[in-house]
Order: sequence, then structure tokens, then C-alpha cells
Amino acid sequence: MPANDNRFLTFIRKHQKYAPIIFFVGGFVWDSLTLGRIDRMYDRIVLCSYLTSLTVCLYLYNLAGDGKWKGKLIERYEEYFPLAIQFFLGGLSSAYVIYFSRSVSLTKTTAFFVILVILLFANELLKKRISNKYLQFSAYFFVNFTFLTFFIPVLIKEMNTSVFMISGFISLTITFALIIYIYAVSPSTRLEIHLIRMLGLVTGIYLMINAFYFFNLIPPVPLALQTGMAAHSIEKENDNYIVTYEKDAWYKFWRENRIQYSYHPGDNVFVFSSIFAPSELEKSISHRWKWFSPHTNQWEVIENIDFEITGGRDGGYRGYTYKSNMMDGDWRVDVITEEELVLGVIDFKIEIDSLTQPKRLAKRIF
Repeated sequence: MPANDNRFLTFIRKHQKYAPIIFFVGGFVWDSLTLGRIDRMYDRIVLCSYLTSLTVCLYLYNLAGDGKWKGKLIERYEEYFPLAIQFFLGGLSSAYVIYFSRSVSLTKTTAFFVILVILLFANELLKKRISNKYLQFSAYFFVNFTFLTFFIPVLIKEMNTSVFMISGFISLTITFALIIYIYAVSPSTRLEIHLIRMLGLVTGIYLMINAFYFFNLIPPVPLALQTGMAAHSIEKENDNYIVTYEKDAWYKFWRENRIQYSYHPGDNVFVFSSIFAPSELEKSISHRWKWFSPHTNQWEVIENIDFEITGGRDGGYRGYTYKSNMMDGDWRVDVITEEELVLGVIDFKIEIDSLTQPKRLAKRIF
């Protein structure tokens, strides 16, 4: 074995406790620096290579315990297989988080990120190999599913609930095929896992992701709400939208999207949104205006205003709706698809006063 390989292997063994986490985070950071748009050819090639490499590494690692690679060139790299698995898991999961961190509604992306972190640390904390096997295939299916749910719509230029379900079924089929094949050719795997239990666990994750989707706990992939804000006026000039809005005080930076709106009776209130969509993808979007009724203590739908978007623009497809005769109190505009899936929520509070002038007006160009 070359000297460089010996030094690297010695370093890995010395820091074995932390190496998997470092490689997982390394995959995440690398994607953060290199990935841009999911409909870009470079991104497609990188992410496809990640998923293919992860599949190959899982196969090689799970057969290593049977001595399949004894006397072969690949034997010298057996100790690197777990690290490669962690790297590609980190790369695929980060692609999903990076893409949906563009959304105004970050809690949906955070939910999936938290699940990935839990899977990672569970894999590190549970030392028994049987647990690692279950967790590796579970994590594989999770990143496989989440990747295909935005990759397939990019390829076919169509996005709806049926496409999401088809993506999940393809991912489930690939994962089942990989597990069953490894189980069939690896005696050590047959001793370490129960096949029905393994397939049942993956099926449970499949059902969980579908539940997340239908309960609006993840954004409708591959669309993402990049900007959403309430405004006093919107003007279009030389293909630019000039949005005049009311800023909160600087120390309320965490409330960027929930402003205090000083409203004069009879004026229009505008809501502006920019929605990223892959090139050539067309979709019907709605701004659902809601008002919180102090009488019923519930959100009441005031009006749905629909418009069509076309993907391809880096800054997202820009559009706006407006209303007059506003009521005092809390307002919310849900940006939704025609399937009632929520892309994001824009909150603001109307304060009706015919004498008060708006404070801290600012302009942004989109």
C-alpha cells in the first residue's frame, strides 16, 4: 500500500470516533459551496453521481463482512466505505435543505433537516452493527425519496401530487431491490437483519414522508417561495418590480415578513411574491387572503386570487395581488398551489388610522 494511503488510514483510525460526522458535514458544506439550481446540468450530474455512489458503497460495505473482496484490489479500501456512505448521505441531504432554504417558510425544511440529523447521530450512538444496518438503509431511502421528489419534476417539466407519488414509488422500488439483493447474496446480512422488519421500516418511512407532504409539513417540490412581503405600492419599470414597503425597527429583524401596516381607508394593500420554479415548468398559484376574526378566534378566508407562473428565472417568477377595504387586525396570505399545498405564508398586521403616516418606508427592486 502506498505511503500516502498508510498515513491517511492512520489518521482515520486515530480519529475514528469523529470521522463519520466530519465526512457527513463535509458533504453538506461541499454542496453548499457548489450547488445552485436543481435544473442546471451540473447539479443534475453531481446529485445523480451522489446517489449512484451511495448505492454502490452500501453494496460494497454490506458484502465486505462476507469476505467477498479478499485478495482483490478493493479490499484495501474497505475501511473507507462507511466514510464514503456518510459523505454521500451528507451531500444528498444538503442538496434538499439548500434548495428549500430559499423558501420563506423555513420550518418545513427544518423538519426534514432535523430528521436527517437524528438519523446521523443515531447511527453514531448505536454501536451494534445490526442497528447500523437498519439505519443505513433507512437513511438511504429517505435521501433517495427526497431527491427524486424534486429531480423527476425537473426532468418531465411537470409537478403535481401524482408526480410526487410516482417519485416515492420509484424510490421505494429501488430501495427494496437493493435490500433484497444484498440479503440474498450476503450470509452475514441474513444473520444481522430480519428482512420483513427491514422492509417494514422502509415502508413506514415512505408513509411518514407522504403524511408530511399531505399535511403541508414540507414545501411542494420543486417550487420554492423565495420572497414574500406586504407592500404599500408596486410599480413595474424596465422589467423590474419596485416594491415600497414598511420596515420594522432594526431590532425586530426576525419579523421581516410580519410588518405593522399603517393603512388609510380606501388604499390598496399589495402582496408581492417571487416563486422559483425549474425552467419550462408552468403552474397555477393562488394568493389566499385570510383575516383573523376576533369574534370567532379563527382565520377566515376573504378571497383567493389565482395567477400562472412559468419557471426559469433565477430570482423566481414575480407576481402580486392586492385588496382594498381592509379590516383592522391580523392578516395572512397563503401562497398555495392548485393542489392546496402551501409554499409559504406572508403575515402582516393592519392598523387603520386615517391620520397616521407610514413609518420607515423602504424600496426594493426585484
